[in-house]
Amino acid sequence: MAQKIEFTKMHGAGNDYIYIDTMRFPIAHPEKLAIAWSDRHKGIGGDGIILIGKNESGYFTMRIFNNDGSEGKMCGNGIRCVGKYLYDNGITSEKELPIDTLSGTKLLHMTTDADNKVVEVTVDMGEPILADKHQLATPDGSMKDGEVTIGHTNYRGTFVSMGNPHFINFINGVEEYDVQTNGVRLEQAQIFPERCNIEFAEIRPDGSIRMRVWERGSGITMACGTGACATAVAAALTGRAGRTSTIVMDGGQLTIVWNENDNHIYMTGPATTVFTGTIELPKE
Repeated sequence: MAQKIEFTKMHGAGNDYIYIDTMRFPIAHPEKLAIAWSDRHKGIGGDGIILIGKNESGYFTMRIFNNDGSEGKMCGNGIRCVGKYLYDNGITSEKELPIDTLSGTKLLHMTTDADNKVVEVTVDMGEPILADKHQLATPDGSMKDGEVTIGHTNYRGTFVSMGNPHFINFINGVEEYDVQTNGVRLEQAQIFPERCNIEFAEIRPDGSIRMRVWERGSGITMACGTGACATAVAAALTGRAGRTSTIVMDGGQLTIVWNENDNHIYMTGPATTVFTGTIELPKE
């Protein structure tokens, strides 16, 4: 008889993942499960799977596998949902909670409602990385409002890493822009040795930033938390915005603050549970 495990479907601003509590249900080959379970027609459906665990230091952990099976380093929308899962299910009673990720330990502050359920989470995302030769093949590993040429097309953008790489393009007419075609071309461009998350953004008259995203390993998604952070940093670096920005994505909006005192990025946004269920693990 095949083993059954429990899962929880959650989303942050429309960025949806399948969450597995590996403290209760350890699983092997998550990269294969991410491909199968993320399928929106034949599986549960989602942008990938997120594994919640605990390490030897006593910190809770999260691992992210995109819907193409590749492992990501960090997901801002996903980590908010991890905090909600742990608190709402009584696994922790702490509202200030560190979570270990492949891009370091992130500190969460959770806000609850009258029913003591988490509705909003602020995440200390750490300092933005503006130069990384492993992620950007320029002489110093940086690019601010520079050009990437693919074929006969020039893309003007800024590189920001939040542990994972982002290339932010400020354009006009972002709502009508062909994110699919241009996103996949940029993600796989030679200048990005580890591939890249691609953001297309536009400053609105009210000062908010409309952003659409092509995520490395997932394609077009409703939202990207690290992408929102990177976009806010790029807007500030290029004089398009101040240090506090509202980032409006297909699935909702996030508030991003680039704090002058500690140089850290603070991301605030919702976390929502959609449903829970059980699924059979495939036979080895």
